[in-house]
Order: sequence, then C-alpha cells, then structure tokens
Amino acid sequence: MSAGKKPPPSKSPPRPLRHDTPVDVPAVEAPPPAPKADLAPRNTDGPESALGQLRTLETLESTYDAWAELKRDHAASLIQFREEQARLAQQGSFLLGAVRAAGMDTGSNTPGLQPQGAASDFLRDAEAKLARARDAVTQREAESEARYQAAFTEVRTTLLDRVRRYLASSQPHLTLLLRRVGAERSILHVARVGPDEAVLLCYLLTQRVPSRYGFLFDDSTEDLALAPAPLYPEESIPADAVRPDAQGLLRVIDASVDVLPLKGFVPLRVPRPGGGEDFFRLLQRGAVMEVEIADGPDFRSILTREEAERFAGHLLRLKLEGRLGLDIETG
Repeated sequence: MSAGKKPPPSKSPPRPLRHDTPVDVPAVEAPPPAPKADLAPRNTDGPESALGQLRTLETLESTYDAWAELKRDHAASLIQFREEQARLAQQGSFLLGAVRAAGMDTGSNTPGLQPQGAASDFLRDAEAKLARARDAVTQREAESEARYQAAFTEVRTTLLDRVRRYLASSQPHLTLLLRRVGAERSILHVARVGPDEAVLLCYLLTQRVPSRYGFLFDDSTEDLALAPAPLYPEESIPADAVRPDAQGLLRVIDASVDVLPLKGFVPLRVPRPGGGEDFFRLLQRGAVMEVEIADGPDFRSILTREEAERFAGHLLRLKLEGRLGLDIETG
C-alpha cells in the first residue's frame, strides 16, 4: 500500500457497541426516591373518600355504602393509631432496658448507678424524642377522630333527610295476607318488600333508620346452632348483647335516637283499645314477613282474632292517613 493512501472500508459487519458507547436514545429520568417511613397512619384519605361518594350519589343504597366505607376506614384508622402508640411504648421500654443493661438504673438511689455525663445526655435526649413522638401521634389521632365524627354526623343527617324526602314522595306498599288457624286463630304474613321500602318502612313505623341497608334480608349467624341475632353489634350494642329477649329489644328501640341496629325484622307498636300498646314485629321469612307479637320474653306468630284484627286495623289507619299503601288478602 502506497504512502498517504487510505485503506478501503471494511466489508465485515460492524461489531456491537460497547456498553459505554453513547447512543441516541431519549434520556430516562431516574425514579424519585421512595418517601421515608412516616409515623402517620397509612390511610391518608381519611373520611373524604366516603363523603365524596355520599355527595355524588343521592340514592339510599349509595348513602349506606358511603356510611359502611366510613365505618371501615374509621376502624382501620383506630387500629393504626393503636399500633403506633404500642410501637412507641415498646421503644420506650427497650430504651429503659438498654439503660439498665448499661448499669444506669434511673430508678435507683445508689450513686454509682445514676446516669453520668454523656450517658445522661443520651438518655435525656432519647426520652425527649419519644415524648415528642407520642405527643405528635396523640395530636394526629385527636384531629383524625374529630374529622371522622364530623363525617359520621354528616352521613347520618344526610341519610335521615333523604329518607324523609323519599317518604314524602313515595309510600311503602304492603300486602297483608291472612292465613287462618282454626276459628279464632290466624297467622299474618306481609309480602316481601325491596331494600328501599324496608328502610322507609322502618322509619315510618319507628321514626328511626336501620343501621344497614340490607338489614331486613340478613339471615347470617355467628353460631350455626343459633337462629340469626336480631341486632348488629353496633350503635352502642356490645357483641354479647345482640340476642336480647322481646322486652330487651323494646328497651333498645326506646333508648335509640336516630338509628336502630336491627337485623331481619321491622318493629312496630300497636295501640290497645283500653290504653297501652303491644309490641309487634315483621320477621323476614323468605318470600314473606311473618307478623309476631311479644308474649313475655318471647314472640309468637299465632295470633288471636282480636290481635290480628287490631294489627290489620293499625296498618289500615296508616293507609287512610296517606302514609302507607296497603292491600289485604284473605285465604
């Protein structure tokens, strides 16, 4: 090859680029660093999500859905705050144990065991940090609880307002079915109603709303050996008090203000001719609701002729007042 003459280009395929060879590709930004762990509860939305649903939709079912979501979020928030307080208490206990293990017993009167110098500064600084962390958690918990209680008030107020507006424009309609048992006894059934009508019927007969949308159709039981409980463990009803007798149910109804934790039935009072009232309930049984009357601590479904006629007359009076639709069928 003569001097100054360039060699012809090679015909062989190009070799792959080295890893450090720059290429013309769009720049890729590194993902932002993960946020540091925070002491606040993981549920950052608080009650706002449930309230957003409440304000967007105006059906009874959506109102109850928002209420149920709010209850779940509130329960989760309480658990998270309890866990955080327990973690801080555990840290404080660990710190005290470490101090004792180092020979610095803060509760001892022995001069040789008192924290000295840098050890004393360490202990004082660590306790101050833990105290500030506990105070911060307590403050956040108080603020969170205030927000949730305000949200619960809004949900209950909205639900009561919607139920009243529904009743003003749409009456529950009942079909009463008479089934005779001999000449002087009978069983009364009421044809099944829908979930909206069940809520409206409960308010019409008690001036209170049920605590759950599908309360009338819930036949679940925590013990297969027992019939479904007539109450839910909510609205100040403890888990061991969900199966009161008839008089206990009446006391629960009398003690409530706006909300009843009823399950599987609708209660009502029917006046007696000579004064006083009888406590009846409409117990859900598949395709119908069976009318039962409180008889001592229990209920019975076989009614005397006078009881059946008085119950039917009470519903008829509500119909004549324009508060209830009613059909009566005998068979």
